[in-house]
Amino acid sequence: MITRQEFERREEATLAPFAAKSGCSAGRAGPEEEHAYRTAFQRDRDRVIHCAAFRRLQYKTQVFVNHEGDYYRTRLTHSTEAAQISRTIARAMGLNEDLCEVVALGHDLGHTPFGHSGQDALDACMKGHGGFEHNRQSLRVVELLEERYPGFRGLNLTFETRESIRKHGWVPRKPVEPEYRPEWAPLLEAQVVDIADSIAYDAHDIDDSVKAGLIAEAQLAPLEIWGRAVEGSRLAGEMRVRAAVRQIINLEVTDLVETTLSNASRLGLGSLEAVRAAKEPAVGFSAAMDRQKKELQSFLHRNVYRHHRVLIMAEKARRFITQLFEAYAANPAQLPPRFQEWAGEVGAPRAVADYIAGMTDRYCQDEYRKLFHPFENIL
Repeated sequence: MITRQEFERREEATLAPFAAKSGCSAGRAGPEEEHAYRTAFQRDRDRVIHCAAFRRLQYKTQVFVNHEGDYYRTRLTHSTEAAQISRTIARAMGLNEDLCEVVALGHDLGHTPFGHSGQDALDACMKGHGGFEHNRQSLRVVELLEERYPGFRGLNLTFETRESIRKHGWVPRKPVEPEYRPEWAPLLEAQVVDIADSIAYDAHDIDDSVKAGLIAEAQLAPLEIWGRAVEGSRLAGEMRVRAAVRQIINLEVTDLVETTLSNASRLGLGSLEAVRAAKEPAVGFSAAMDRQKKELQSFLHRNVYRHHRVLIMAEKARRFITQLFEAYAANPAQLPPRFQEWAGEVGAPRAVADYIAGMTDRYCQDEYRKLFHPFENIL
């Protein structure tokens, strides 16, 4: 049997000096014995995969609502694709693949139903009560809301995993709780996941949108990165689009790895301490790729995220979530018993937000019908 200690020795011997090592983890909030043959980060990954919030991602919107078809990405498939891309980048750079994987799999655990429109609606509802943001909610899920272990709340993940979830999408000027050391820059693994997340949705939103008929390949032709992706291709139709989507991922990942390694050298990131002290992110694209990526994202915003079919569902989602929030907050006795008790601890608005954020698209629609359709069965 290959023991945990052997895996830790391999990390020390093979990972880059700027990588996070599981054997040097700051540990868990609740003390536990280490596992015989899984590292701390591998154990974190397994806990995320087995938690209820992870399973619910299967029925949470990425761009297209679940009932629109079985082909389109959900939050679950998006998280899986982001994890795969993160591991590829980590392996090429000598970073900790296991830490990248768990952060990628866990970064959307707190996402609302109905994608970003659901998040925006819940944030508006929580104005004056601390707001709502799905990365911070993901941290609440793993620290407080999951109930799987008798000795502690949440999943009792390592500090590095929780910190990386908290600092996903890190902006230095935005406050971070003292326990997550706001003076520290995020680990490179966290920075990798942040960008792998965007690489994943760049690619799959093209794939899904062409399949759904929101955009046609001809509209993509003027984009510089699309031109590079199809250069020399003799394919046609769906196969051409799928090959181009794969090539976009490859182009972005290759540029990211090369640019980041150059940045790490320029910034003198010869140790984990140097990463923590850095005043700028090391993980990023070259100027040329950054321009091409922004051009693609601007295209997707105009032609996909602002498409009338997407906006119609977004407006419906806003009404679902806003009216559910108002009804539950006005009368928390309508909440399930667990969340009624939780409201006594954290207040009704936050308990209602926790309840709604945990809903799948389908469950949210069912609850809406139960509350507002007079002849709907409540059982």
